[in-house]
Amino acid sequence: MLLSLGVSGDGWLPLRIDVRDGNTSDSVETPLAIEECLSFGLEGVQGILADSKAYSRRTLGLCLEKGVGLVTLVPRTCAVRQELEAWGQQQPILPLSVDKPWRTRGAPWRRWHGQSIIRQVEVEYSDGHVALAALRFVVVHSSQLAQQQTQSQASAQTKDAEALADHVKRVEARQFACLADAEAAMAEYEGRGQGRRGRRPRPWRYYVVRYHIVSTTRRTRRAGRGRPAKTAPPPIEPCYHLGVEGTVHDILEEENGWTVLVTTISAKHCADSEIL
Repeated sequence: MLLSLGVSGDGWLPLRIDVRDGNTSDSVETPLAIEECLSFGLEGVQGILADSKAYSRRTLGLCLEKGVGLVTLVPRTCAVRQELEAWGQQQPILPLSVDKPWRTRGAPWRRWHGQSIIRQVEVEYSDGHVALAALRFVVVHSSQLAQQQTQSQASAQTKDAEALADHVKRVEARQFACLADAEAAMAEYEGRGQGRRGRRPRPWRYYVVRYHIVSTTRRTRRAGRGRPAKTAPPPIEPCYHLGVEGTVHDILEEENGWTVLVTTISAKHCADSEIL
């Protein structure tokens, strides 16, 4: 069961409450909650600050139709965010929007550099039709976020190295009777297979892993009965196994600290620093 509660922004007074199915996602619930608040005639529904779950075609279209100011994060999986982050990294410098000191004395100041840019994205209106709309995106680089991501990547890379060592042992221990089986296993490890339960295998994040097929032999059981002669060579058969080579894929520090916001508020009414 999902409890959807709406409160006032000034005194946190309950304004509306609904019960939804527990499997309802936030991206589906957010436009429903906004529509119900608007149907009640609540004048306080003027601006919404939300996380990436509020980024959906229906929410964007509803806020544009009703004139609701929305500021929300853009999910990492969206192509527009990946495009804008790459655009921001190519800029020599972005304007300084927010500058705040750390709580600890002597630490460097936290700085947010950001710049607005207009992009055409798909939105869905109340009548159900989907159209392109020009929305304002704010490309942001945060020194605080960059430091946090650098620290988390260092610990994640250490765990990735330990996992890769175990992976190499398991892969090289497997033996295959024919070349086709070895090629199928290599395709699965490289992410070219079907995967399990419809999910494609995930590549390594901090390592570039390459596989190659090694031809070798192994001992097998004798075909005949009785004790073999001392001079008889041991029975062997050809087999195959995979060799693994892993090299570190370093992520540049310049790639850390980036995020993208989207808003339905125009730059005339709210500057980039106020959006941040």
